[in-house]
Amino acid sequence: MNFIGRTEELNRLKKLYRKDGFGTALIYGRRRVGKSELIKQSIRESGENGIYYICSESQEQSNVEGLSRIVSEVFGLPKLGFRSISEVLEYIFQRSESEAFVFVLDEYPYLRNKVEGLDSVLQSFIDRYQDTSRMKFVLCGSYVEIMKSLLEQSNPLYGRIDLSINLRQMDYYESAWFYPDFCDEDKVRLYSVFGGIPYYNRMIDPNLSVRENVIELIASPDARFIDEVDNYLKTEIAKIENANEVFDALASGFVKFKDIRDQSHVSSGPALADTLKKLISMDVVVKEAPINDENNPRKAGYYISDNMSRFYFRYIYRFRSQMNVMNPEAFYAHYIESDFESQYVPNRFEMLCRQYLIRRNRAGEIDPPFLQIGKYYYDIPEQRKNGEFDVVTEDETGYIFYEAKFRSKPITEEMIRREIDQVKNTGLNCYRYGFFSRSGFEAAADPERITIGLEEMYR
Repeated sequence: MNFIGRTEELNRLKKLYRKDGFGTALIYGRRRVGKSELIKQSIRESGENGIYYICSESQEQSNVEGLSRIVSEVFGLPKLGFRSISEVLEYIFQRSESEAFVFVLDEYPYLRNKVEGLDSVLQSFIDRYQDTSRMKFVLCGSYVEIMKSLLEQSNPLYGRIDLSINLRQMDYYESAWFYPDFCDEDKVRLYSVFGGIPYYNRMIDPNLSVRENVIELIASPDARFIDEVDNYLKTEIAKIENANEVFDALASGFVKFKDIRDQSHVSSGPALADTLKKLISMDVVVKEAPINDENNPRKAGYYISDNMSRFYFRYIYRFRSQMNVMNPEAFYAHYIESDFESQYVPNRFEMLCRQYLIRRNRAGEIDPPFLQIGKYYYDIPEQRKNGEFDVVTEDETGYIFYEAKFRSKPITEEMIRREIDQVKNTGLNCYRYGFFSRSGFEAAADPERITIGLEEMYR
């Protein structure tokens, strides 16, 4: 299995490994995002020796025996008779004074839950051996809230983490490397459903169409990922019914806090705020305010940022009873097909366009570089009109407005002029206008405009 993407994160880990002496890394992120594979690949590419242990949810003694077996195998030792995790850890730290290696505790929260005061135990070993150890110590976990707590000032490990990586989903460009045989249009569709989770994308069958992959993987009663969203939510959220209510409201287009509260059956405002906070910490929901009014809480909205969750709650959660009694092809045709093409994918295409601009901006290919990207809110009281433009950048010169069209026909000169007039009528002070098109352009070149075709986004 070839390792795909994550170049920046790999380089950061390998840079840590190359440094002399002791170093600690903390890697966290939601399930399936590729944390374990990233660590394993970094060890392979660096050529370092490694102790890699996946903590289990069993009792401490089971973890003691499991970690001891790994240590015995790595160092060519007979069976070791440690009685506690503290004893195994002390041996590993002592050993690291004489030789360099990488020591990984994957799914650390499992072990932490079974060993009282484990953070303090690690702190004591780090403080005792940091000047003499040659080891690189990596803590990894999927319980995002717990892993983030290790960085807080109140935690014993505070100030002892040299490298912290919050591993997020891949963008559309890196994700497309998992399914290179599909056309660019279908790459957009696939990303709109499966997002940037490597595990999902590895399951996409190049011999099937987008429709067939969607049915096979999520839109049928026995689909591989039919319970995936529910399962990952349960890892972080105690009241799963609150998360379901919030997602259902968001998938229906309700984005303001008050509207979500009114639409859902979450018991109270504080309960809703707590649920939204957890979903945001998991990187599956984002809170976004317009870039021209960032500090106005009334303008902020909540949006599903995880594509698999968005697809699931828009089509599967709501119609699961029907799906369970229908032929999968008939279910897709009746409940998914039309809306998917006309509404769902075009909406996700706007997110891809943002990612494209961010990717180019980070690469230094946009001049002047933009400082912000996001929504732009406009209000015309005399016309009783207000709304938002979804893709706007702000640089030192001003704003650039972008329109994204995922339509089967090219964007024409007339359409461009109409969009520019609409922007001008709202009072948005743009100095350039950009257009993304799935099907190209039938319009004259103009230095005032930026035109980006789908093929350029995947080049």
